Amino acid sequence: MPFNLSSPALTEALVRANQHWQLRHQEEAGTEKSAAPAFTIALSREAGTYGAAIARAVADRLGWPVYDSELLQRVASELGVQQASLSTMDERHVSWLSEYLEGLSPHQGVSQYAFMRRLLETILALAARGNCVIVGRGATKVLPAATTLRVRIVAPQEHRIQAVQREHGISREEAVRRVETTDRERNDFVHEHFGMDAADPRNYDLVLNAGRFPIDQCVELILAALDRLRAASDTASASQPAKTPSAASS
Repeated sequence: MPFNLSSPALTEALVRANQHWQLRHQEEAGTEKSAAPAFTIALSREAGTYGAAIARAVADRLGWPVYDSELLQRVASELGVQQASLSTMDERHVSWLSEYLEGLSPHQGVSQYAFMRRLLETILALAARGNCVIVGRGATKVLPAATTLRVRIVAPQEHRIQAVQREHGISREEAVRRVETTDRERNDFVHEHFGMDAADPRNYDLVLNAGRFPIDQCVELILAALDRLRAASDTASASQPAKTPSAASS
């Protein structure tokens, strides 16, 4: 068989590993007062909502790095391939049959399985350090809710079609196709690999309508939500009794 671990199972395994890492980190803190956790902002977006621009504006305000196409560059470098060879996999659905046939080919490229494994490892490693903005790639599903602000950017379809038409200088018909195709591919990617409905608002902490709020206002709302989460985390940490060596080892 070409592989013996499905992508959803791989996702769950990496999430459990990340949770284990966090628990060990907390235990090793012992009696020392731990510093406030470093947060990550994970942003999901519909096509034509200027999600990437919003992410970069938020990152600029915070002085954080933003990982969007940069994530793909990083994964490509670690896999030793050209970024273009991964572009057909990035946030796109690849069926198990396509992967099986690829596994039979004597001229194999990078499989979807290898790409997803490296992508998830990279996302978790970045989030373990925190203080960064990650765009798409299932980050809102993978990262721990306790230290992640999960944001979804949406807008009415007509608003998104016009935005894509202006941004790319294309006809309305082409803009409609691009919006529908991009949304479908992203949703299929999230559903297949993470078992999640990307459009379900319950999967996010904050859902913003970019058709109603311009980029600068979206940025302000995201920063305000981050401040609230940080304050709540600080309050929760302050209420926790410090561990003693005997208590930690018992």
